Amino acid sequence: MSGSKAADFEEFAHARSSQLLRTACLLTGDWHLAEDLVQETFGKLFPRWNRVSTMDSPMAYAHTTLVRTFLSARRLKRWSEHPAEELPEPHAPVGEDIELRLALLEGLARLSPADRAVLVLRYWEDYSVKETADILRTAPGTVPVRAKRALGRLRALLGTELRAPAATC
Repeated sequence: MSGSKAADFEEFAHARSSQLLRTACLLTGDWHLAEDLVQETFGKLFPRWNRVSTMDSPMAYAHTTLVRTFLSARRLKRWSEHPAEELPEPHAPVGEDIELRLALLEGLARLSPADRAVLVLRYWEDYSVKETADILRTAPGTVPVRAKRALGRLRALLGTELRAPAATC
């Protein structure tokens, strides 16, 4: 790879790593696993950068690679680390309901990887049904069904935890 292509990749990685890290944190529920997932994603992108950099949306390709790497690793059970019982204190943006955010993150961590992926992509990352289906390699009709079931599981897991923070406002 030429020097300018390597520099282009480095610029892309620097500019987009925080966005990919946010998605990875939501998927893994663990900061360190998320960092590993982002690094593995960049490791997969670098050899293909000549092709990826000419695409309409290299970031969409990176997101797809990140999610598929996450699902593949979970399927193959390559990750031997397990999330801690308690999440470390997050750095929430000012003005957000911290208790609600923590409850949602805890609930996401208790869902299966596939359920977590569909909820993160559809509702946190705001991908369309088609984009989510493409990333997850599934039919577009499957996404709303899986999302509805995953939301039901999340609501069942959270129970009153989800409603309690809103009641204090």
